[in-house]
Amino acid sequence: MINYSAPDLTQHPPRSPRVKLGGFVHLPRLLDKARAATAGKLGEFVFPCPLDQRFFAFTGLTAEALLSEVAKGRSDTEMLTWVTANSSAKRQPWEIAAWSDYLSGLSAGDARRHQMFAETIQSLAPGREDIVTYFDRLDLDDYVSYSGKA
Repeated sequence: MINYSAPDLTQHPPRSPRVKLGGFVHLPRLLDKARAATAGKLGEFVFPCPLDQRFFAFTGLTAEALLSEVAKGRSDTEMLTWVTANSSAKRQPWEIAAWSDYLSGLSAGDARRHQMFAETIQSLAPGREDIVTYFDRLDLDDYVSYSGKA
């Protein structure tokens, strides 16, 4: 049984970046990583990673402030309330939806990132042609890293 109050990311991956909380994609994954970081159970995951930084840039929050609140043992619902109340960029639901759609479809940018992306796919799942976004790659990497067969 996975304990999402104190996830151990050495034993299982965080939630998919596709999972939404308050309309925000990636927020549940970010919270899983923050909780694991405060518990010393982050494993090989990075907090804050570049995708996390996109959330912080969009909301105007900081990783340090979020970690401080997570350390208080707040639930997902309580964290969403905190995010909404403390975001310096007071976002409307349509803005959150548009940002979430944008992030969900994000793929490699320049040629260097395309090459790194392709190399990762080649190492994890040669022959797969359906892995085109960062969310696809993260889900695949999480699955394979915890003994799934691609």
